[in-house]
Amino acid sequence: MPKLKFAVLAGDYIGPEVMTEALRVLQHVAQQDGLTLDYTAADVGGAGIDNHGQALPDSTLKVCAAADAILFGSVGGPKWEKLPPKEQPERAALLPLRKHFTLFANIRPGLLYRELTDASPLKTERIPDGIDIVCIRELTGGLYFGKPKETTTLPDGDTQAVDTMVYRCSEIERITATAIATARARKKKLCSVDKANVLETSVLWRKTVTDYVAKHAPELALSHMYVDNAAMQLARDPNQFDVFVTENMFGDILSDEMAVICGSLGMLSSASLGAGKNSLGLPFGLYEPAGGTAPDIAGKGIANPCAQVLSAALMLRYSFGLEKSAARIEAAVRKAVTGGTRTGDIAFGRPAVGTKAMADAIIQAL
Repeated sequence: MPKLKFAVLAGDYIGPEVMTEALRVLQHVAQQDGLTLDYTAADVGGAGIDNHGQALPDSTLKVCAAADAILFGSVGGPKWEKLPPKEQPERAALLPLRKHFTLFANIRPGLLYRELTDASPLKTERIPDGIDIVCIRELTGGLYFGKPKETTTLPDGDTQAVDTMVYRCSEIERITATAIATARARKKKLCSVDKANVLETSVLWRKTVTDYVAKHAPELALSHMYVDNAAMQLARDPNQFDVFVTENMFGDILSDEMAVICGSLGMLSSASLGAGKNSLGLPFGLYEPAGGTAPDIAGKGIANPCAQVLSAALMLRYSFGLEKSAARIEAAVRKAVTGGTRTGDIAFGRPAVGTKAMADAIIQAL
């Protein structure tokens, strides 16, 4: 009986609520498919600060290092906002996790079911069949990690802050390979997004992507787009994209725009894949919902668990090689939601159910 060894980092506010339901769904799938769940829970984010004095305790890192994947909830919230920025949950937990495990590739599906087009701020006639695109974001390079990164006082008394955008050819090739694999599994279309008319890093990015695709995936239809135009095109006609790949900061912004046009963060999952392999020879990854901790609804039992459940499905696919199990979870979520069972964020005047009832409907649909 295959054993799935993973770390569970539920995090803060609604994180533990939706994680509980995702684990129930996983347990049901495990029983159906003859799998054994072997997971260890650990504190992270605000829970790490409260219980261990730091957002990413050493004990949590050890749990993650012993696992084949990390199922992550969400971290942060008003309780910890008065801490110095470098000690706040988001910066002090997620960024070090990405760096420690070299989680270089963020795969974020932008999925909006046809039955939920009313959730999107876009006019329904622009997306009559919903939205189905994927953003591939480079996650460990660029402006967020480049050095120097500092704030200094100049001789004249003025204050200056510096961030550094750095990319190596090898980093760009690595994320391009992930984008190629994703595009091959879909419509064989890939759009690379950069700012090559202004930035040196983008000039290298465009050349490297072009050369790498020509050498390793000449069958793909490759296009390039400046990031400002890409932001406009996402709002105008998102389905002109199928898979798009971009650097860290651009991907951060565009993936959040994609989340908005897809209607509800409660439906959007993500996978962050590492450069290293797990004990199964598959990518070590961190899997998390695209949304945040939603302190305003925490404890009320009304949060949408679908994004956490879909993130668990991505974990089965990428870190455990269980494509059929992953696809069954995704189909069950779609069946439950399109069948009329919906939490408040996607109800649109229909009766809304709570977190547990939503998960019950997904389990029923498996």
